[in-house]
Amino acid sequence: MNDLTRDSERLLSDSRQLLIDNRVGGRHRRVTAIGRESAQVRNRHRLKKLRNIVIAAAAILAFATIAGIVIDGIGFVGIVLTFFALIAAAGIFSVFPRISIPQAGDLNKGTPRQMVARTELWLESQRAALPAPAVALVDDLGVKLDLLGQQLETAPASHDSIRDIRELVGETLPEMVQSYTRVPAAMRKEEHAGATADERLVEGLARISGEIDSINRKIANGALDDLAVQHRYLGYRYGDGPAAAEGSSEEAPR
Repeated sequence: MNDLTRDSERLLSDSRQLLIDNRVGGRHRRVTAIGRESAQVRNRHRLKKLRNIVIAAAAILAFATIAGIVIDGIGFVGIVLTFFALIAAAGIFSVFPRISIPQAGDLNKGTPRQMVARTELWLESQRAALPAPAVALVDDLGVKLDLLGQQLETAPASHDSIRDIRELVGETLPEMVQSYTRVPAAMRKEEHAGATADERLVEGLARISGEIDSINRKIANGALDDLAVQHRYLGYRYGDGPAAAEGSSEEAPR
């Protein structure tokens, strides 16, 4: 029990530190992705900015080279100006354009993977306003959302859970977070109707997390059932199942 208490205290401490880091802009001014889908979006965005830096640097160097040819050398001042132009281009394009954070109303649009990526990006942008226990739940949600996106990619469009999933992830989840953030910060720890806003948010996120986990398990169980059916078919078809055993018993008297 003491070990469990220490682990819980450490988790809360780490979550509080993460909250502080997010409020000041994150360690090294970078937002930590909560899932693989949002991490891929962020990586593609960084590669785009790196490409822009390379293009800008090539353009500056080409301009300096052409200018040097035309005026027979750009001299020391020209070299210094070129150097500072390269630094300025690297500084500007390493910051801009900023990554586009989706609006809450757009989360459930697109394919399941796009929905997951948008939801993860949106949740990452909300973490700074959430209490520490909720931040821990949001980070855990990223893992479950990744798994959900993978499973829905192969699920038929008419799957019974698709509509419920879009409502849960694309509507209920953002509405709950937005309802919390609309409460003035000074009032979020005040008890109202038997609970504080912090407690209600944590409880709601925990329920959503549990529901997503349950959906993941149901979809996985369906895939396992399909695999079991295929295995039985192979047994019947190629001689490892009950049909083969009956055939063998009939041929034995011969």
